[in-house]
Amino acid sequence: MTGSAVRLLVVDDHPVVRQGLRTFLGTRSDFEVVGEAGDGETAVAEAARLRPDVILMDLVMPGVDGLEAIGRIRAADPHARILVLTSFASADQVLPALRAGAAGYLLKDAAPGDVEAAIRAVHRGEGLLDPAVTATVLAEVNRPGRDSPPAGSRAGDPGFAALTPRERQVLGLLGRGMTNAAIARELFVAEKTVKTHVSSILAKLRLADRTQAALYAARLGLASS
Repeated sequence: MTGSAVRLLVVDDHPVVRQGLRTFLGTRSDFEVVGEAGDGETAVAEAARLRPDVILMDLVMPGVDGLEAIGRIRAADPHARILVLTSFASADQVLPALRAGAAGYLLKDAAPGDVEAAIRAVHRGEGLLDPAVTATVLAEVNRPGRDSPPAGSRAGDPGFAALTPRERQVLGLLGRGMTNAAIARELFVAEKTVKTHVSSILAKLRLADRTQAALYAARLGLASS
């Protein structure tokens, strides 16, 4: 392995899943699985010991589950990058995981190439949501009767008020779960320009990552505007 390899911690209570991921990821020269954990308690300890670049986290595990582990890992290291890899896409799992600090959320039926792409995206700080998960998030935040700020309240948010028109446009596209490359194509600009806008948005809104920005956008109704 080279010094630039992405160091990975695989967390899942099924040994066959951990072995499968280790075998698959081991075929990529720039990935290195540096540790495994079969439960959340061990995951928290291994994350602190190994300081991996990306943590692949299952949610349903005995004892300390993935959701609690995400919260504890992020509390100890706010910069930890966690990609949820699970079988569940309901709002009861998705929203708490994202709020706890997961940078990405992928389902286990994803193609191997999608898992690889998601790991790379999370490592770059971009985050990634499975299309089914994006639909779940948007459906929940737009659910009738949900207590969320109306569009007219955006002006009362100092962070949102500080955004430029282009940054607001980019924020809305983030809310749809679009990658930097997709946003660049949508707006006919360079991907580097999109990255600059995203960084500015996160700073102005005081958000940790683009996944949090996507939730913010969806909550304010920007994702559908």
